[in-house]
Amino acid sequence: MTREDWNPDQYAKFAGVRLQPAIDLMNAVGPLPEGGMVDLGCGAGVMGEALSARYPNRRLIGVDSSPAMLEKAKETGAYAALEKADIATWQPDRRPALLFSNAVLQWLPDHPTLIPRLLAGLAPGGVLAVQVPYQQAAPSSTGWRDAFAALFKDRPLAKQSEVMAPEEYFELLSPLGEARLWEIEYHQHLPAAEHGHPVRLFTESTFARPYLEVLDEVERLHLTAAYEERMRQAYPLRSDGSVLFPFRRLFFTLRKP
Repeated sequence: MTREDWNPDQYAKFAGVRLQPAIDLMNAVGPLPEGGMVDLGCGAGVMGEALSARYPNRRLIGVDSSPAMLEKAKETGAYAALEKADIATWQPDRRPALLFSNAVLQWLPDHPTLIPRLLAGLAPGGVLAVQVPYQQAAPSSTGWRDAFAALFKDRPLAKQSEVMAPEEYFELLSPLGEARLWEIEYHQHLPAAEHGHPVRLFTESTFARPYLEVLDEVERLHLTAAYEERMRQAYPLRSDGSVLFPFRRLFFTLRKP
C-alpha cells in the first residue's frame, strides 16, 4: 500500500503545543562553528523563522519527504532551499554547523547506524540536535496498538516507534562527541473538540498514521471509536471538554569533536 502524504492542516491544529519542545531544543544548542543549518524533517516549516532569528546570517535548508509539507514550508520564506529526501539516506552537499531534528527520528529505523552517519556529515564542532516523543508506554500510544490488535487480530501490528531508551542513547552518543541527554514531560492543554476526544485528534495525525493507513474508511471508523473509548477512560474530559494531556519528550544534543 502506498504511504499517504502528511496532512499539513490536520497537523497544524495543535501547532502551539507541538512547537514548545522544538523551541526548547533550539535554545539548548549553544554556539556553533561557521556553516549553514539544516532543518531535518522540517515539515511545514514551523521552526524556520525561529532558527533564522536565533542564528542569523546562516543559510537554512529544509529537508522533508512530504511534498505537501514542503509546499507549506516554502510559504514561510525562511529557507534558502528545500529538499525532498528520505532522511535515512540523505547526505548534505556542504557540511552544516547544525542538524536540527524536531520530532522526526522516531519514524526512522536503526538509530545506532543513522546517528553516527548524520554526525559524520557535520562540520567539526557542529551540533546534531534531536527531539523525539518518548510516549510509547502512555495510554495515548498503547491505546492505538491495543485497539488495533483487538479489532484486527488477523493482521500484523503496524510498525512501532524506533525510539530507544535513554540509557541506550547515552551509550551510543557518549563515544561520538560531547553529548547531552534529557527528558521533559509537558502538560499540554488540548482544547475541547466538537468531533472527537482531544487526545485522539492530537495523535491521529502523527502516532496513529501507521495504524490508520492500512485500513479502509469503515475500518478506520471502528478503530477510532475503540480508541476514543480508551481515551475517555485514560484522559477524562474537564468540565469544559478540554484535556490536560501529559506528554513526555526525549532530547539530546551531540557536538562533533
